[in-house]
Amino acid sequence: MPAVKIAVIGAGSASFGLNTIACLLRHESLRGSHLALVDPHASALRRMARLAHRLNQEWGAGFSISSHATITPGEPHSEHPLEGAQFVILALEVAPRERLWQSDFEIPLKYGVRQPYAENGGPGGFAHACRNIPPVLEVAHAMEAHCPQAWLLNFTNPMLRICNALQRYSDIRVVGLCHQVEAGYAMVGKALAADLGITIPPGFTSCHASPQLNPLRKAIARQVKELVELQAAGLNHFTWMQSLHAKGSGADLYPLFSQRWADLDLAFEPLTRRIYATFGLFPIPGDEHLCEYLPWMSDPRTHPWEKFDLSLYDWRLGEEQRQDRWAQVEAYTAGSLPLDELREVPSEGAAEIIAAIAAASPIYHPAVNLPNRGAIPNLPSEAIVEVPGMVTASGVRPISVPPLPEAIAELCRRELAVSRLCVEAAVKGDRQAALQCLLLDPVVRDLDVAQAILDDYLDAYREVLPQFHHD
Repeated sequence: MPAVKIAVIGAGSASFGLNTIACLLRHESLRGSHLALVDPHASALRRMARLAHRLNQEWGAGFSISSHATITPGEPHSEHPLEGAQFVILALEVAPRERLWQSDFEIPLKYGVRQPYAENGGPGGFAHACRNIPPVLEVAHAMEAHCPQAWLLNFTNPMLRICNALQRYSDIRVVGLCHQVEAGYAMVGKALAADLGITIPPGFTSCHASPQLNPLRKAIARQVKELVELQAAGLNHFTWMQSLHAKGSGADLYPLFSQRWADLDLAFEPLTRRIYATFGLFPIPGDEHLCEYLPWMSDPRTHPWEKFDLSLYDWRLGEEQRQDRWAQVEAYTAGSLPLDELREVPSEGAAEIIAAIAAASPIYHPAVNLPNRGAIPNLPSEAIVEVPGMVTASGVRPISVPPLPEAIAELCRRELAVSRLCVEAAVKGDRQAALQCLLLDPVVRDLDVAQAILDDYLDAYREVLPQFHHD
């Protein structure tokens, strides 16, 4: 396979950067390629670059590696990190991530709006998207100038809104990638453990986004992927299991799964259980992501978050974990932790997709975020949907799936409308579109409250949402 140039924007991330760099450098088909590491945080970039060089040497990967603080003009054109790249991997967050996320939750709370999670949906999803869309579009416009034919592999959240912005306001080719489909595999494994011979680690009590539970979920998902084909479709973090078949025999496992699921402890993913019973199709993101897109999760009288045990993200723990991960990076670089541990880190899919396109070796991917173009027949053609995809030399394309049940499709259409208004507001600094976005969101129920939340957000976030301030 010919060597390729891969730029990783957000390479200084102690979690994403570490996993991504390790997966690229260990991939046999990518040996001899060029890796451009980009991150504005100088100390983080230096630490990750040192580790990348060590991995490259120890593993004999044959990469050339460069480090860059920015993608903005300033360097000679030929030395720009995106110049001539065939692939750009993107994961960025406006900092400080945890503190902003906590504020996204707490500001609406002042007006009686208690969000279920506040990351990808709800008012928090609006604020989160409006912060991340402008720097993401800067990357896209730099790609238009330096590598217009490259593929952008996006991991930045909120995935639906980010990919919608890239589709509407840039000319680049982009696919959004997310590992949340693993929650579906893990729940299938929990239900069919005895039938499939799946080992369920002790302590796997839910698919919540918890540092203690994430490794358990991944361990179950890895086993299940070897045995079954799960097809899901919908929107990012809002997908639905359309079919479930045994690998090899092709036997339909959905009826057996439904039976075994009904026999599980009722406390395991209770919201998923209720939605499955009501809508007839199994939702696979797990309760804590599913809840963001539903209109029934924020009532201040009935407290559904307590009924369904919907915990918030632990912002303090998130910050502490980042420091722990940096200590881990330093230990790998210094040699006090064995580098071969990094050969086992789970891939997010970027390395495999890059190799498949570059080597013209087609692969199937269970979840890609792309323009619909009829893949889900009863959702809008221009919508960003999450469906299975095929990766070939020409890129990534969605695989057509059956239509969603009408009630589920309508829930998706509502979120697509919210997403579209959010993107318009974020790009243009349009306060009217922003207010409409909040009013259509399932969490908000009052005109004056929506206006108050918007005014408070825009005042509190003046520095990180400058597009809304024209004075």
